[in-house]
Amino acid sequence: MAVREIRLYGDPVLKTSCDLVVAFDHKTEAIVADLLETTQLPGRAGVAAPQIGISLRIFSYHVNGNAGYLINPEKLELSGEPELLEEGCLSVPGLWHKVLRYPLASLSGYQLDGSYATIAGEGLLAQALQHEYDHLDGMLYLDRLSQDERKEAMKTLRQTDWFMR
Repeated sequence: MAVREIRLYGDPVLKTSCDLVVAFDHKTEAIVADLLETTQLPGRAGVAAPQIGISLRIFSYHVNGNAGYLINPEKLELSGEPELLEEGCLSVPGLWHKVLRYPLASLSGYQLDGSYATIAGEGLLAQALQHEYDHLDGMLYLDRLSQDERKEAMKTLRQTDWFMR
């Protein structure tokens, strides 16, 4: 297990739709372990595999003491009235913007033992499920911003000291 370095905006892996996990083996187990350890650091609600440079459909979450992961998540179900919520991303450090998210979400997928599990949550967990699921499809929260908000975000992004030019 290891805390893995987070890939930053501009890295092509973040804009790529991830592949399904086809083997639940020691390599997959090692990825899950690294994701869980990487997510446990303070200020992290979730980490998706592409954020650590792996283009596979796996993510971990850690919200309010509730930690776990899903492999090949599917069937994202959303409910409630969508709200504009402040959101940031480890792959876009220092930028926070309001994103439309649903207050309730559930997502189903697999565990390492092959069992099928559903994670359901509200508030921050629902937001994290939506955010991490987006990562697996090559979407960042910046892609969900209004045109004007995105334009402003990109201007700010270009001024950061970490952005790959």
